Amino acid sequence: MKYRVEHDSIGEIQVPEDKMWGAQTQRSKENFAIGTEFMPIELIHSFAVLKKAAAKVNHDLGTLPKVKMNAISRAATEIREGKWNEHFPLVVWQTGSGTQSNMNVNEVIAFRGNQLLKTEGSDEILHPNDDVNKSQSSNDTFPTAMHIAAVQVIQEMLLPELKRLRETFSGQENKFKDIIKIGRTHLQDATPLTLGQEVSGWNHMIAKSEEMIRESMKHVTELAIGGTAVGTGINAHAEFGDRVAAEISADLGFNFTSSTNKFHALTSHDQLVYAHGALKALAADLMKIANDVRWLASGPRSGIGEITIPANEPGSSIMPGKVNPTQSEALTMVATQVMGNDVTIGIAASQGNFELNVFKPVIFYNFMQSVRLLSDSVRSFHDHCVVGIQPNMDQLAHHVSNSLMLVTALNPHIGYENAAKIAKHAHEKGLTLKQSALLSGLLTEEQFDQIVDPSKMIK
Repeated sequence: MKYRVEHDSIGEIQVPEDKMWGAQTQRSKENFAIGTEFMPIELIHSFAVLKKAAAKVNHDLGTLPKVKMNAISRAATEIREGKWNEHFPLVVWQTGSGTQSNMNVNEVIAFRGNQLLKTEGSDEILHPNDDVNKSQSSNDTFPTAMHIAAVQVIQEMLLPELKRLRETFSGQENKFKDIIKIGRTHLQDATPLTLGQEVSGWNHMIAKSEEMIRESMKHVTELAIGGTAVGTGINAHAEFGDRVAAEISADLGFNFTSSTNKFHALTSHDQLVYAHGALKALAADLMKIANDVRWLASGPRSGIGEITIPANEPGSSIMPGKVNPTQSEALTMVATQVMGNDVTIGIAASQGNFELNVFKPVIFYNFMQSVRLLSDSVRSFHDHCVVGIQPNMDQLAHHVSNSLMLVTALNPHIGYENAAKIAKHAHEKGLTLKQSALLSGLLTEEQFDQIVDPSKMIK
């Protein structure tokens, strides 16, 4: 491998000749050979959005020549388009401010920008700190990029998948609205409802989770940019933060603002904690829905078996013909990971000592993993399971007709204690509820049939 010599404030270091990064990136790569968790590329692309906006504002404020602004803008655009992903090799487990990833972006933009300047015959030379990082600090750019990326991935990855799931549930809610089934509480028989009503509960869970996620994003659109090193804005124009936020908003179509208190923005990540809490709430709902589906589809002969789900793959290496609820299993595993990520984010966010939180990379890594896993697993669950849910009419009717909890309808007519005696007697003697009721002498067959009608018990 061929190398070139780069230098920084510490001294010289060899960098692979075919890589665009510089000295600080190389030092981080060598000093932090920890794990296989790389900085999410979504964060790098958001950094590129930020660097382009910062260059434009610096030019408008008269501190950056137009030729340099254009070079930074073109290089940043190429990064954002994913053209140079291989040149961002740093792991999550680095400095807690994310300084080295900020410098990784600065160095690649400077390298690529200088290539472009040279091609155009310009004598200008971009410096990663003096030009690309002008008016900025890692302490305000990294949290800014975190927030930009968080808003983008929520809006572009997760919410569209939740919308698709809701639309399918809405269709099933209507399709199954007249199918009466037995309800269950405490894993025990309860009074009837319709399969459509049961699905409506799932549908509303997704709708409420989506609503809470959207609400939380209003807080994440506040950006730390303009705070520089400790929140005072040293080395940045007083209007820099607001102007950069406006540029980013115009670029991405979201209403970003510069935080009114940069001291908070650098040391606190409560907004991401809050937003991830909404993701955890979604994970909890998805856990419940996936478990309901696999319980209701259990069997096919020795379980509840009230619905059928698609048979996507063989379920056993030893039991021929076995099919398992694998999509539910995958989704519930994702839910546990998201819940674990929430613990990590909460603990990391609590470590904002003095003017800076130094757990930023692990906060965003876990946030990004949660969004990606939720998006992918919801899509998979929808496409390979939910759309194929079908009612098992015979089993649904069997469970309704054999349930002792239909006796609840008798309470207003013969009293709770008499109704309980009928249900217990039926259970002990292996009788139907109707047989037990008639033996009690408390009501006639005609009265029983009129009162104990499941279709009257679902509204």
